[in-house]
Amino acid sequence: MIIIHVVTDLPRLITPNLEERLRVMPAVVLTGARQTGKSTLAKMLDAKGRRFLSLDDLDVMDAAQRDPEILLGGDQPVTLDEVQRVPSLLLAVKRSIDRRRSRGRFLLTGSANLLLMRRVSESLAGRASYLTLWPMTRREQLGTGRGGVWEDLIETPDENWRDLLASQKEGPEDWRPLAKRGGFPTPAVHLHGDRERSIWFDGYVRTYLERDLQDLSSIENLPEFRRLMQAACHRLGQLLNQTELGRDVALPQPTVRRYLNLLETSYLLLRLPAYSVNRTKRLIKSPKLYWGDTGIALHLSGADPDGPHLENLVLQDILAWRDGRIERSEVFYWRTTTGQEVDFVIESKARLLPIEVKASSRVHLGDTADLRSFRAEYGKKARAGLLLYTGDVTEWLAPDVLAVPWWKVI
Repeated sequence: MIIIHVVTDLPRLITPNLEERLRVMPAVVLTGARQTGKSTLAKMLDAKGRRFLSLDDLDVMDAAQRDPEILLGGDQPVTLDEVQRVPSLLLAVKRSIDRRRSRGRFLLTGSANLLLMRRVSESLAGRASYLTLWPMTRREQLGTGRGGVWEDLIETPDENWRDLLASQKEGPEDWRPLAKRGGFPTPAVHLHGDRERSIWFDGYVRTYLERDLQDLSSIENLPEFRRLMQAACHRLGQLLNQTELGRDVALPQPTVRRYLNLLETSYLLLRLPAYSVNRTKRLIKSPKLYWGDTGIALHLSGADPDGPHLENLVLQDILAWRDGRIERSEVFYWRTTTGQEVDFVIESKARLLPIEVKASSRVHLGDTADLRSFRAEYGKKARAGLLLYTGDVTEWLAPDVLAVPWWKVI
């Protein structure tokens, strides 16, 4: 199998947040899917005087298992790359911090969510801050080191949104090539054409199945795991029903549950929770299924980009923005038992920003119905609705719903 490793020095949205946390906490844990650029980002920080140790190096991994105290010793700040490969090393990190608590002493990176790993029993509570590096946003790929304009929208009064978005200099773009190349730096920035990217994605999936997955949990039947991945890609943007998914691939529900948990732990799969604080309506509470990268999802499914993939692109951008800021925000979807639905709801500063995504070049007043129903349900807590679509006009379709070209926002 071949995976091309290319270093990109394009600025990343999360960098200022990461540097600030290193100035405050003894340890910062930076996680995300493999090949999102964690090691590259860590090495850029290491150029400022940190010691870089990768657990992908067999000698380093052996030292971490045999004598972690020696490995972590000394006064120089240390970066431990791919720390999920030796989970027991976290105990040595904890002891080292407790003996000498100094800011920015450890930067730990990992291709798995350590908080979800069963083998990680050691807590760094009070000693570490956690960040996630998502695949590159569209604007990161363009070299601006930014995500979408979510922060500006939250800080700007609703009535001024049209002027804010009209001032964006980005021009029209077809979203489908963006979805196909995804956000991993190598295929997104350094490879050209579907054939080159297909070779890279195939190598990525094989490496994940044959090596990375085995670090998390032993999987005896890799073909059935891959079948589940493909089936999940075909259900992108839908409510997650593990029983139906298991029926599609002839797997029992407990196995489906285990496999989905592993995909989520390694950041390949996303389960978007439902917004469940309601006043009068009965709400659906099952999560919706998305993928951490649209390029991988399209490669596995063999499908052409459609509406759910545009939704997925928007969600990836929101998550990158959310995890690139200090103040915590949450992201949900909203759906009632009668079928009313809003694709995404951002909860920030005790307000709710509802967002609908349409893979259509024209939108009409009727497309605002669910956004307006959400606003009616939550009153003053709800901001005006955003309707993202593929046209090129920014306009108020209703007094409380602004239609915006997707490329002016993400």
